[in-house]
Amino acid sequence: MSEKPKKKKSEFSKQTQGDKVLLVCGYVILGLFVLAIIVPMIYIVLASFIDPITLQNKGLTFDFEKWTLTAYQRVMSNAQIWVGFKNAVIYSVTSTVLTTIITLLAAYPMSRDDFRGRQFFNTMFVITMYFGGGLIPTYLLINNLGMLNTIWAIILPPAFNVYNMIVARTYYQGIPRDLREASDVDGASELVYFFQILLPVCAPIIATLAMWQFVGMWNSYFDAMVYLNDASKQPLQLVLRSILIQNQPEAGMVSDMQSTAERAQLAELLKYATIIISSLPLLVMYPFFQKYFDSGIMAGAVKG
Repeated sequence: MSEKPKKKKSEFSKQTQGDKVLLVCGYVILGLFVLAIIVPMIYIVLASFIDPITLQNKGLTFDFEKWTLTAYQRVMSNAQIWVGFKNAVIYSVTSTVLTTIITLLAAYPMSRDDFRGRQFFNTMFVITMYFGGGLIPTYLLINNLGMLNTIWAIILPPAFNVYNMIVARTYYQGIPRDLREASDVDGASELVYFFQILLPVCAPIIATLAMWQFVGMWNSYFDAMVYLNDASKQPLQLVLRSILIQNQPEAGMVSDMQSTAERAQLAELLKYATIIISSLPLLVMYPFFQKYFDSGIMAGAVKG
């Protein structure tokens, strides 16, 4: 009679009692964080479809007769929303391309041990992470350079990010030196090595830096609020700010609403719809970058 095969123990059962308690506590805390993120998202999605009066009086309901597309219809029919959306895409894409190129180029010499002045530049870069010129001097500088109320006031100031440079530098340092030595044997110059050999193997960190910059620029509104005066140049975030913070829908969205109470209710409903519309590009983009994101985000955790 053959013996029954022994069941393989799980990794959790192999842990000590103290480790099991620590793992359970970690999973519980992680689950609470997940719930804290998912529950508000579900609430916002559902609230954006519910009639504002029903939402105000009864809260969420699954009675589909009380659901409405009014908020989305008014948001999508507003011209300023589309102008802001177009500007936000232009600013985010341009800033992502420019910042990623500058960061990769700056990080390469800082990753080379034979680069003279490497320690000096590292120190200078790190200092800028802790000390800045301040809002007023920066505004005066932008004004004197003639960039006020232009796209360059939004794109150029954050074009170089020291933290991103450090992450890219660390990733470069993790690449085996045999690759550089092999290119030297083949007679490759620094430019050939950087653009044709090094960058193709740096796809994870490039995707990570690009995603960081795109998300940061897409969500940014303060610089645009300070430096842009023309409404036709304002990004989507400033348009949404008037709805989300000032509780004032754009002209045309509530022009047919006479009652102050109805205006307030519709403004509340518009908040949820605009949150979803502004988040869609990020939700669509993330799955394409996810396979690179995990390996790229861990680059700075190995050595600094």
